[in-house]
Amino acid sequence: MPYRKVPIVTSEIYHVFNRAVAGIPIFSTSIDFLRFLDLINYYRFKNTPVSFSQLKNIEREQRKQIFDDLIKENHLHIEILAFCLMDNHFHFLLKQKLDRGIVKFISNLQNSYAKYFNAKSARNGPLFQPMFKTVRITTEEQFLHVSRYIHLNPSTSYLVEIKDLESYPWSSLLNYIGEGRYPFVDTKQILGIINEKKYREFVFNQADYQRELGMIKHLTLE
Repeated sequence: MPYRKVPIVTSEIYHVFNRAVAGIPIFSTSIDFLRFLDLINYYRFKNTPVSFSQLKNIEREQRKQIFDDLIKENHLHIEILAFCLMDNHFHFLLKQKLDRGIVKFISNLQNSYAKYFNAKSARNGPLFQPMFKTVRITTEEQFLHVSRYIHLNPSTSYLVEIKDLESYPWSSLLNYIGEGRYPFVDTKQILGIINEKKYREFVFNQADYQRELGMIKHLTLE
């Protein structure tokens, strides 16, 4: 992995994102999305005893015991505060819990998914761009705006209409405004600043503006 000029600091929050090489679609079916979500849930933990591909071949009861032990130990590389998966890229809002936690999480996630994708697609070579991007979150305002930017990505990219954002299944938005679909998402920090009702308004009231003007690009991209 290329050298990163600006270090990622433990206990700080970052917008983390990366794209597929040449912009190729990497999530074509719900099975692909679900595989990536399973990898997120597994590789957020530090002490994973086997690779995910090995885990898939273990009997169900033993797999459950491995997850129960990881959850009980609660030794995390990162906390996941928000995410969105698109057809050829992903966004995370992450808090680093351990030194190099974000690097290790993203490396394990991308490498494991690339092996799965290459095997099913009969291709070789890297799947993701060589260095994922990070932007450190330095203010509460930026924190909220970046979370909104991430959750609006499907409508900003015209994958879904704004009114249908709540039905887009591959983001953490519903953890904030509806059902807690993804148990690995930690909503406490954002909802400690703004309640669920106001967060919904905060996201949807600016959806058209973000789509048309790219209002907060300077806060979200290096």
